[in-house]
Amino acid sequence: MINLSTGAFYERSATQIGALRARAENLQKQIGTGERLEKSSDDPVAAARLRMLDREERISKVDTRNSEAAENNLKFTDQALSQMTVMISRARELALHAANATTSDEQRASIATELDGLRENLLGLANGRNASGHSLFGGQAVGNAYDVDPVTGVATYVGTATLDEVEIGEGQTITPGNTGPQIFALEAADGTKSDIFAELAALSTALRGGGQASADAAREGLSTLDTSFEKVTTAQTVLGSRMAWLELMTDRRTDNLERIADERSVMGGADPAVTMTRLQEMMTVLEASQASFVRLANLNLFTMLR
Repeated sequence: MINLSTGAFYERSATQIGALRARAENLQKQIGTGERLEKSSDDPVAAARLRMLDREERISKVDTRNSEAAENNLKFTDQALSQMTVMISRARELALHAANATTSDEQRASIATELDGLRENLLGLANGRNASGHSLFGGQAVGNAYDVDPVTGVATYVGTATLDEVEIGEGQTITPGNTGPQIFALEAADGTKSDIFAELAALSTALRGGGQASADAAREGLSTLDTSFEKVTTAQTVLGSRMAWLELMTDRRTDNLERIADERSVMGGADPAVTMTRLQEMMTVLEASQASFVRLANLNLFTMLR
């Protein structure tokens, strides 16, 4: 016959009921938080996978910020390029008119004044900034892309030669814009380097000179303006392809985040229906154990077993 003291009975019963209550509270917590794992030791394999998923999610958030910044810069750049095409087209119209033999010197001087305005506006766009205040065409430079001499009016590129690529996920990178020379630089057949700003200034000066030389300068300027227009529209096409690539990568990143969320739910999430059923079962066992304890504690025979 096993001898069981009253103290031992109470101690063992309290331990058993306490363990059942702790398990019930844990199930209630799982229902409240939706999480199955409270600590890594609950399921080491699942915990390790969850840590890996957390890392993937953090990296994805960094890629998202990079993509949003790149998209912002590309959109502002595209808007600037669109305005440039309008201005260069207008400059070409003016040059064509100036090249006409019937155009007077006074008219060419007036055209020169409008060309000066277009050049100034183009420089304003070249020194444009995005929403973050970063130079659109200055590469990695903080300030303006072009410095304009207050005396001569000569525009000099002061930005960096290149623009750093940014990571947008899955090992992919993208260049979030263009440098000034990529858009505005020109090179003659003999290798002479120039840019649209210098060419417009030279054309304006020639038109003010009057005579046949001004008409000849206007005709030569048409070819230069055509080249500039082509460079800007080509840049727009490249920009459009980059924006499409960004959109594709954004969609893939969204799909990946959904996969991470689903896998996290499977690995570490608590199924509401299953957990609720287990809680109900646990509460039934707990109530039965408590009732059994009360009945045994109140038996008269129990006092004889001390």
